[in-house]
Amino acid sequence: MILTKNSNVARWIIVIASFIIVSLILWKTYEFFQHFKNEERTKMENWSFAQNEIINSSTETNLELTLHILNSNKTTPMLVINEDGSLYSSNNIDETKLSDSKYLQKLISKFEKENRPIPVKIGDSIASTIYYGNSPLLNKLKYYPLALLLIIVLFVAVIFFFYSSNKNATQNKLWSGMAKETAHQIGTPLSSLIGWTEILKTENINPDYILEIEKDVDRLKTITERFSKIGSLPTLEVADIVKETIHSYDYLKSRSSKLIDFEIIAPKEEIPVNLNKQLYSWTIENLVKNAIDAMKGRGKLIVEISQLENNVKVSVSDTGKGISKKDFNRIFEPGYTTKKRGWGLGLSLTKRIIEDFHNGKIKVLESEKDKGSTIQIALKRVTNA
Repeated sequence: MILTKNSNVARWIIVIASFIIVSLILWKTYEFFQHFKNEERTKMENWSFAQNEIINSSTETNLELTLHILNSNKTTPMLVINEDGSLYSSNNIDETKLSDSKYLQKLISKFEKENRPIPVKIGDSIASTIYYGNSPLLNKLKYYPLALLLIIVLFVAVIFFFYSSNKNATQNKLWSGMAKETAHQIGTPLSSLIGWTEILKTENINPDYILEIEKDVDRLKTITERFSKIGSLPTLEVADIVKETIHSYDYLKSRSSKLIDFEIIAPKEEIPVNLNKQLYSWTIENLVKNAIDAMKGRGKLIVEISQLENNVKVSVSDTGKGISKKDFNRIFEPGYTTKKRGWGLGLSLTKRIIEDFHNGKIKVLESEKDKGSTIQIALKRVTNA
């Protein structure tokens, strides 16, 4: 218990520390972006001063440094617009597109949103205005925080799925341990029952009673084997699914309400399938019992076995209350139940037995409110048997 608690604390410390680190990276990236933006602003202001120096210079003025500043801009896209709105010059922009006045106006609007324009003055009057956009490097940096945010989202998703799968794995271990312990606990009284049955045979007791007791003892043996297999990979063997289905069906029919009209539709020939007999009979039992509960002990129940070229399908139909379409998948989730005293484990175990252990499929084939449902199992035939 203490170890689990410490593990949870350590996990949360790692998560919080990771968030702090990523947040600091985002903050520093933002600061760097703003600093770089200010640097470009200073560069553009120097460029405007150099432009102003050119306009106001005389023939004797040494303009070498000024020209060097004007030619230093190799990356930042820039427009110099005269006071009358005409284009004076441009830098780092495709000049063939600038002949289109609409394109020019869109570019001016775009640059004006990205950066505050810089006026170029002659004396006290404005001769032209410099409009400039973000450099390619700044544009890349602008999307860097978004990339980091995406990384954070992915990071959170990975942590969530890791935690969820770890929790599910712990729960599976718990259920497996409980199942094996249940099998162990049943084993002791079961051995005594077998012994008492042998003693009863020596007494003057109706043999039919002994036969029924032996059937229930065999049933307890089957249940014990089922629980002992939970949590471990069961062994599959080639078996006739028709025979195994009828066997489970007959057992349940004889012990169910007489108000249930049972019917089974099955082919005459054998259908070989890789099965674990104990777990498969558990599946049929769960489906039949759920169907009986859905009908509240009164109605018609049909078990149908049909085969295709490579598959065999077993359907259990009832005339019960039906299932909402939105719950077609939810009914197989652990814990989902509509019963007041149900644990919601029967159908989730059934799904695990069919899909994880037998590589088959189980689904709600059809259902209609207050008219009934059909749940179908699909398994692969053994064609070379």
